[in-house]
Amino acid sequence: MRRDEFEVDTRGRLVTDITDRVRAFVAETEWDGLLHVFVPHATAGLALMETGSGSEEDLRDLLERLLPREDRYRHRHGSAGHGGDHLLPAFVSPSLTLPVDAGRMVLGTWQSVVIVDPNRENNRRRVRLTLAPLSS
Repeated sequence: MRRDEFEVDTRGRLVTDITDRVRAFVAETEWDGLLHVFVPHATAGLALMETGSGSEEDLRDLLERLLPREDRYRHRHGSAGHGGDHLLPAFVSPSLTLPVDAGRMVLGTWQSVVIVDPNRENNRRRVRLTLAPLSS
């Protein structure tokens, strides 16, 4: 089993692409296995999505409708609307499990691994990677 952890600055971005960093980690082996990606934060999640095609803006619009930046939440610390940030992981999981074949992450043609982070009060995110080889 292999593990790694790194930090990402998400300042000013709802969506931060970490595909290259994750791909480099699995490429250090030639294993077949399962990769677990985890962000240990109460206001961030991970997703597989197409990037660079307007999807980031569409996601922002969707989350603004679903979790408006208003002072309507019972969770009240932080800025107005921050309570909604704490609901994000109920919709965008803080973890992903991906197949790995011969040291290559298996993704669809347009899929990227991204952090989704609406929280503007904490811009430093930790990402934990764990690669478990399949036994033969």
